[in-house]
Order: sequence, then C-alpha cells, then structure tokens
Amino acid sequence: MRLFFALLAGLLFGSGIALSGMINPAKVLNFFDVAGSWDPSLAFVMGGAVIVTFIGYRLAWRRKTPFLADGFQLPAANSIDCQLLAGSAIFGIGWGIAGFCPGGSLPALGLWQGDAVLFVMAMIGGILVARSVKTRLSRF
Repeated sequence: MRLFFALLAGLLFGSGIALSGMINPAKVLNFFDVAGSWDPSLAFVMGGAVIVTFIGYRLAWRRKTPFLADGFQLPAANSIDCQLLAGSAIFGIGWGIAGFCPGGSLPALGLWQGDAVLFVMAMIGGILVARSVKTRLSRF
C-alpha cells in the first residue's frame, strides 16, 4: 500500500512539474534571466508550491503519526553550516547553468528528453563523487 501511494504521489508531482513547464530548461533559464528575456511565470508555480507545502505541513503536524509510517522522519541537523551553504550554492549554480533541477529532470527523463538523460547521468555522477569525498574526509 505504501508503494502504491508513493507512486501516486510521484505521478502527481511529476505531472505538476510537467504542466507548469519546469521540465523545459529554456523556460527555467528565462525565469533566471532577469536582465534579458525574463519570464516571471515560474514565480507563480513556486508560490503555489510554497502555499501547498505550508498547508500540508500544518495538516501533517496535527497528526501524531503519518498515514503510512510509524513516525515522522525529521533531519537530525537543524543548523545552517558550510556544508548546507555549499550544497545550496552548487544546486543553484547547476540549476542556473543547466535549466534542470532534480525535481524537473526526472519527469523530463520519463518523457525521454535527451538533455534530461545527460543531466540525470551527471547528477548521479556528482552524487557518487560527493559521497566519495565525504567518506574520505570523514576518515580524517
């Protein structure tokens, strides 16, 4: 049952990303190009996402446990540190260069967009490199 609802949530998320245009790198890059051919339409997509997330969290925190799990899984760290800032900066730079973020690239991958295939392969490579570096640094 949990797998079914996970699939359903993923399909809903991916459909929303596709309908909003966030799987189109040109549209995303135009959103970031405030000095050129700026397209502010994605601000409405992000605003809608923030509103839905706000309402969803309010409803979720009223419950003692989630519908399909024994408890909420919250991150242990809750401070802003160098690792968080560096990761956020790399994410933003990558999004600004490629026009894809992980949330938009996976639905685009499902539609067999060539750029998305290249992006996802690079993303997986970056994850593997980051894990390797983190493992090596933790040994010191």
